[in-house]
Amino acid sequence: MAPAPSPKFDAAAIAKARFGNDAAWYEQRIPFFESADPKIDAVYYYRWGLFRAHQRDLGAQGYVTTEFADDVDWQREPYASLNDASGFHIAEGRWLNDRRFTDDYVNFMYEGGNDRHFTDHMADSVWGRYLVDGDRAAVLAHLKTMRHIYRLWDEKFDFTKGLYFVEPLLDATEYTVSSIDASGGKDGFRGGDSFRPSVNSYMFANARALSRMAEMAGDTAMAKEYADRAQALRTRVLADLWSPKLGHFVDRYQVDNEHVKYWDQIRNRELVGYLPWMFDLVPDDAKYAQAWAHLLDPASLGGKAGMRTVEQNYEYYMRQYRYLGTAPECQWNGPIWPYQTTQVLTGMANLLDHYDEHGPVTRSDYMRLLRQYTQMHYQGEGRSARLDLEEDYHPETGKPIVGLDRSHHYFHSGYLDLVLTGLVGIRPRADDVLEVNPLLPAANDAQALGWFHIERVPYHGHEVSVTWDADGRRYGRKGLTIAVDGAEVAHRGDLGRIEVPLARKANAPVLRETNLAVQLVRGNFPKASASSGTEAEKLHDGIDGRAWFYPELPNGWDSAAGASEQWYAVDFGKSVTLGATELAFFADGGKFAAPRKVRVEAWRDGRWQVVAAPSAAPLANGVTRLSWTPVPAERIRVAMTPAGGKAIRLAELKAFAR
Repeated sequence: MAPAPSPKFDAAAIAKARFGNDAAWYEQRIPFFESADPKIDAVYYYRWGLFRAHQRDLGAQGYVTTEFADDVDWQREPYASLNDASGFHIAEGRWLNDRRFTDDYVNFMYEGGNDRHFTDHMADSVWGRYLVDGDRAAVLAHLKTMRHIYRLWDEKFDFTKGLYFVEPLLDATEYTVSSIDASGGKDGFRGGDSFRPSVNSYMFANARALSRMAEMAGDTAMAKEYADRAQALRTRVLADLWSPKLGHFVDRYQVDNEHVKYWDQIRNRELVGYLPWMFDLVPDDAKYAQAWAHLLDPASLGGKAGMRTVEQNYEYYMRQYRYLGTAPECQWNGPIWPYQTTQVLTGMANLLDHYDEHGPVTRSDYMRLLRQYTQMHYQGEGRSARLDLEEDYHPETGKPIVGLDRSHHYFHSGYLDLVLTGLVGIRPRADDVLEVNPLLPAANDAQALGWFHIERVPYHGHEVSVTWDADGRRYGRKGLTIAVDGAEVAHRGDLGRIEVPLARKANAPVLRETNLAVQLVRGNFPKASASSGTEAEKLHDGIDGRAWFYPELPNGWDSAAGASEQWYAVDFGKSVTLGATELAFFADGGKFAAPRKVRVEAWRDGRWQVVAAPSAAPLANGVTRLSWTPVPAERIRVAMTPAGGKAIRLAELKAFAR
């Protein structure tokens, strides 16, 4: 019997249903997915929307991925970048069919953008991108800089102990056990320098990645040096950061004061103790695997609504220390954090995929916790529930804690990678093999998933699809099927691992165009002006390189309401060639509506000249691109006719040479 034809999605229809008028951005870029769990499906597409919303266009420097959609005080100016979540950003972005965004981001970070404000595992994540795209030139492009950045961390290396230490705040986890206890329980925002499982796992993974890259580049001396560094760190983490008493990886204090003593271990288990599994640092040994029992224990780290960052019996569990006004601030003394939830689920996926000793953890646990994390993306109940991931959550109620404006649609975590490498089970490799091992429990398990299909997954220059159908009723064929470039390459009738030889192909070239209208530094050219709404920050927001359509996060230039024609202009401060513009208008069904008509003008020869006057209305909550024969000009202006007297919000204006 011939194999059943692989299911094919109508990508245009799915993109339209999931993203509305912004569908064009996604249609040719993302892998499309469906499963027997509609909530996982919804969050999968929401997370692609989150990724898209956090792409900031810097103009000539390309795109960066932001952690907060809008500005925060501690970001790297003027780019709005932060390095602590870079590993998640790259792990998510490597699955896009358009490689520009992650490529730009990596280039930015290794061309001066990574200021080491926080710890990170960027070199390892760049290697992880290579495992998906197989691009040798891209992975080696910044090897020297990667080595330089690695050695800058010597300032946080204790040569007598052979371990790295860090203040928890600079590990992106303020108010942890080490910092709170180092203050005598009085605070914990600063202080508490410790030898932590996190930074040492990151540096182990970065060293291993550098060794592999150096070997690929033919630098055998560097390859050996960094392989030795990785092995030395592994040895020290296992010997010194494992607590036999707690059966867990824990911090040791580097600080010594009246409250805590140098080299003492902290007194409670934290989620950070699972990070060594995220990078396969831990041996396949039952002694270590038993640590996962604490994650499943409701009296320890297993909260009702999610993973507690510290176990419930900690003396200062869930104590609130810091407020902004009346709103609780970020703390890691118990709340659920998507950041560490992602790290732990990544480690658990590794444990289940290629360790023999799983301790108490099962595939059912993975799916239960993934579904628990999925639910965290929802705000509200029933039909009124909306998708909006925030910073942290109460471990018993699942309700957001911080509740500040900055917290909406927060990109300090991963999800897409957990679906692709865990649920779907694509395990990227450096060799010419496609490996798939879905981490799904058997059909009779409460956490089973009866079917899924994903297609347009980029892998080593190919497009891969994976289909699972437990009983054959969804897709017409029972079992697990793998297709590459539209042709079936493997099938089995049950769940299990499939490995398929797959020679790599060249990736499609990265295409770039430069947005001329980005104002990175307020007050510098390009400069905006407008017919109304002339507040400096609002004018800046219309050309700040950011575009999203979340009602919870206002961004862009707002006009006055009324029937009068409005305009928004950008002065480049010099003559440039203009041949196209992109206009992103926000609409909320109430105060704001996209204009019913626009006209684009260029300032030439001392006057405004019309270059585009389309008859069709521009899109609401999407991007309208208008092109014309390129002309030299010093300014561009968009004239807008309001619809129904509503105010206009121009989320972003971009300008291009053609």
